[in-house]
Amino acid sequence: MSRNRLDNLDPEKQRILFEAATEEFAKNGFDGASLNQILKQSGMSKSSLYYYFDDKADLFVTLVERTAAILFKHVGHFDVDELTADNFWSYFEERYGRAMAFISNNGWVIRFGAIFYALRGDPKRGSATNRLFQTARSWVEAIIRKGQSLGMVRRDLPESLLVDSTMGLLESLDRWMVTHWDELTVEERGAVPAKHLGLFRDLLAPPAKE
Repeated sequence: MSRNRLDNLDPEKQRILFEAATEEFAKNGFDGASLNQILKQSGMSKSSLYYYFDDKADLFVTLVERTAAILFKHVGHFDVDELTADNFWSYFEERYGRAMAFISNNGWVIRFGAIFYALRGDPKRGSATNRLFQTARSWVEAIIRKGQSLGMVRRDLPESLLVDSTMGLLESLDRWMVTHWDELTVEERGAVPAKHLGLFRDLLAPPAKE
């Protein structure tokens, strides 16, 4: 997808398109979603759709990126320069808690997460999901470097290993959440931020001195 092309699409037309796509994917999943139905509901021609998106997977991943942007808007501003040695872990736990509250009130986010990971596991169509993970990886790299400068992240392992391990844990927790969300009680959902941040802390914090 050319982001510049999509940026040039009239904002109102973007809104109508993504509302139609959201409804179709949420109702029918990825494989069952009909591009023809999305086109019908949005009033966009097929040639126009393929001008802005490579295929259905590209459209869906772009929709997930917009969903993430909505989520981050509710979570609040994030800036690595705001991190200190005193707030490093609590900063993320607080925002994780806000994210959980938003997701609890917007079940379609979990539905989209399940569709996203099913698509990611498809060898033929999963490559469209890579750009979202590249964005996440850039953030993880910045956070780890900041954490090391504050003495909150270990330095005894290569940075690339720390980033790879963090990304692996992040994806594993994310997959687990979208799979088991409906099984969790309200209390268990409320405990997720602290428990999950505890796992990241165990992974990244400097080893205790003997």
